[in-house]
Amino acid sequence: MTEETPGFEEKPDVPSGATPDDAEPKAADSSEEEAAAPAGDTDATVGLTAQLDQVRTALNERTADLQRLQAEYQNYRRRVERDRVAVKEIAVANLLSELLPVLDDVGRAREHGELVGGFKSVAESMETVVAKLGLQQFGKEGEPFDPTIHEALMHSYAPDVTETTCVAILQPGYRIGERTIRPARVAVAEPQPGATPAAAEEEKKADDEESGGSEEV
Repeated sequence: MTEETPGFEEKPDVPSGATPDDAEPKAADSSEEEAAAPAGDTDATVGLTAQLDQVRTALNERTADLQRLQAEYQNYRRRVERDRVAVKEIAVANLLSELLPVLDDVGRAREHGELVGGFKSVAESMETVVAKLGLQQFGKEGEPFDPTIHEALMHSYAPDVTETTCVAILQPGYRIGERTIRPARVAVAEPQPGATPAAAEEEKKADDEESGGSEEV
């Protein structure tokens, strides 16, 4: 008869093959690993997204800096071009200003019939050169007086004008483009105070003649 120790029960050895009781812990461990794997992938995705956002932000900042530098460079080029043109115009204007007395002498010689021979050829060549540089002459008799381009040296009254008019050009004016080098120096005439202009008198006389002719009929 075998003696049994109270409170102790022998459990059969678990064979090396899988048993339902032995497989349960392994299945639980496998489930934990599978649950942990997606969590790690999510963290990695979040990290990559954050890095991508940082790269995009840096790219946008560098792009904005490049566009700003490009705009500043274009503005700089335009300023340099404007300054270059302005310096050239000033230099040409200064040169031509020194030649104006010579052009005045040429004009006076032409008016008096003294522009002949070799002097005429030289004068015409010089006028051609200054014209190529953009020099333009202005000022004509009979045009309205404009204080922005005319300088009145003589003043008189005339009954045949209806406004202040240039009646004589003492010295022609010169300009380069919109820049006036010298205003035209002129003699001006204003309407005679209280006098009726000749055109108005002729019109009145014609009206009187027509009225008289109709009365006779």
